[in-house]
Amino acid sequence: MNKQHKHYKLYHFPLTRSARALWALYETVNEESSIEIEVVPLFSGGQYEEPYLTKNPNHHVPLLEVTLEDGSTQRMLESAAMVEWLVDAFPEQKLAPPPGPSWARADYLSMLHFGATWMDMMLWQIRIHEDVLPEEQKDERTVKRYRDKFTLEVEPQLLERLNKSDYICGDNFSGADIIVGHNVRWARAYRLCSDDRFRAYLSKVSKRPAFIKAFADAADFNAG
Repeated sequence: MNKQHKHYKLYHFPLTRSARALWALYETVNEESSIEIEVVPLFSGGQYEEPYLTKNPNHHVPLLEVTLEDGSTQRMLESAAMVEWLVDAFPEQKLAPPPGPSWARADYLSMLHFGATWMDMMLWQIRIHEDVLPEEQKDERTVKRYRDKFTLEVEPQLLERLNKSDYICGDNFSGADIIVGHNVRWARAYRLCSDDRFRAYLSKVSKRPAFIKAFADAADFNAG
């Protein structure tokens, strides 16, 4: 474990973006006893209760609390930032090119944030207009727009990379694969990323022990 950090507490809900942070924790922190998980019951409004709002005014998951050796606590609110930070905090796991001006680092950061912004945004628009919003607020044009953009713009960029190497940024698994791999899983649930190369990619990353642990609670996802 990073000597500066004593304990990691993740506020989590199954199959949400917090699964990315949990996956990153299991990929980086060797001492699982240092990881604590607290489920926030999103569908019963737990994210709006005062104790949680005090810690996370954005009322979402994930929230990561890191307790330092001096007893102080730091908090992070964004899943992609957590992935990037955890990978850099544990360089011995070799999940990213080292910080610096190298092209490999630039490419890694570009793809990590491509997954966390552009790709994620399209998937979220599809999800809320198909499954979350009340019927009177759903917009079929929005769904079609982002399904088309995802198929015509996002998938070809990823396939070009997967045609050249096993992972998004080359032949080695990296933090970018935590973000993109999570999104590919999400996309396939919405009948996107149907190409066999995406299936093979997801099969590869989903065999990682950290992935298996992070998604072991998938059956607990319950919107009812």
